[in-house]
Amino acid sequence: MSDKIAVIKTGGKQYKVKEGQTVKIEKLDKEDGEKVSFETLLIASADGKEVDLGKPLLDKKVGGQVVSSGKSKKVLVVKYKNKTRYTRTRGHRQLFTKVKIDPIV
Repeated sequence: MSDKIAVIKTGGKQYKVKEGQTVKIEKLDKEDGEKVSFETLLIASADGKEVDLGKPLLDKKVGGQVVSSGKSKKVLVVKYKNKTRYTRTRGHRQLFTKVKIDPIV
């Protein structure tokens, strides 16, 4: 059995994943332990000899299981204008979901 990698698309972003990998993605409305499936763009063997490329998507789906959900660390956004006494500071915490990738078929 050779390890496989896949490129999945979710939340407007693309992620390169392996079998058994835990990946942090944009927030999904799923409970812990629920199964999810992702749109798949590419599946390849780890050595790169076998490549299955979608145009634009493959019919196969890569699945996973939700491990947890939460918020990332706070990111501070600061606006500053020199010599005008203008300063604005805002914070943002992005929501995320951790997903463990199932074996890729």
